[in-house]
Amino acid sequence: MDTINSIGRRKACTARVYFTKGNGKITVNGKEFKDYFPMVSIQGIILDPLKIAGAETTYDIKVTVSGGGFKGQSEAIRLAFARTLVKINEDNKKPLKEKKYLTRDSREVERKKFGKPKARKSFQFSKR
Repeated sequence: MDTINSIGRRKACTARVYFTKGNGKITVNGKEFKDYFPMVSIQGIILDPLKIAGAETTYDIKVTVSGGGFKGQSEAIRLAFARTLVKINEDNKKPLKEKKYLTRDSREVERKKFGKPKARKSFQFSKR
């Protein structure tokens, strides 16, 4: 195994993930994983597929992520991790699919319409 990569997307985020054999070091955009995502709940979102597959200390992972906020970025990384783990071992597919980690969440922000303050919100109606 040299390098296995995949892409995950969520909202406006795109995450590219590169797995190599190693000891479990994760870097995101050149920074330590825990420095880039300081919130413990967000770290849990990202590490879930690795825990399910039992590969927390098996691979060194390099992530490049762009766009969106920290929540969308973390979910894009989670999808990329899950896809890569399935590429590595097909037996990981069933438990990851049960948790819905292999499904791309396609919900995007609706665009703002002209004549309205937001996408659907209207100004207050006055009869008189």
